[in-house]
Amino acid sequence: MRFNRILLSTTLIVVALVIQVSVLARLQLPGAVPDLVLLTVLGLALVYGHVGGALIGFGAGLLADLAPPADHAAGRYALVLCVVGYLAGLAKPETGRLRSATAPLVVVVGAAIGSTLLYAGVGALVGDTAARHVGMVKLLFTAALYDLLLAPFTVPLIIALARRAENDPLGETSPANKAATDVASGWLSSGTGLRIGNQRGGLRMKAAKARVARAGRIKGVKRL
Repeated sequence: MRFNRILLSTTLIVVALVIQVSVLARLQLPGAVPDLVLLTVLGLALVYGHVGGALIGFGAGLLADLAPPADHAAGRYALVLCVVGYLAGLAKPETGRLRSATAPLVVVVGAAIGSTLLYAGVGALVGDTAARHVGMVKLLFTAALYDLLLAPFTVPLIIALARRAENDPLGETSPANKAATDVASGWLSSGTGLRIGNQRGGLRMKAAKARVARAGRIKGVKRL
């Protein structure tokens, strides 16, 4: 992974973990806790692909395993997010462009349910039966619901930041970087109906045409 990817991914994961531990975990919502770290991994995996998603997921999970007040074996959440990041990275379009928000939302719901099941399954292997006291059905439903409600406010922003970090001058001619610059456009345009890049380009074209027309009029007056 390049330095800008490592720096951005580390910063986003640390910020997400701090918010999750200090804010979201203290809300005392019924069932599961909104998983901002999971959503961050998903957003980055949709830009960087399955290899980057697996590496980011492992690092994020290991950091979450070691951060207080963690009460489970170290490496358990790292394994979960590594698998989730890899699978989410496989959902990255070949062109790098998401044409609608449907696919990312499906990825969010699948990741929320899959990570909960995998986490509980790994816990059962090591003798952790905490999920049984809460109820697996309730955990799955609340995990999917909370992450789905939180995703529109976080995942598009993370995708946009990752896409922007790919627009470095040394890599503008790379096909992979050109594809990565359009990853968030499908989500953002489908959710808001706005195409900011196209509007900006259209305004520039209009301004250029206006300058050409003005120059033509000036030249005509001088000839007269």
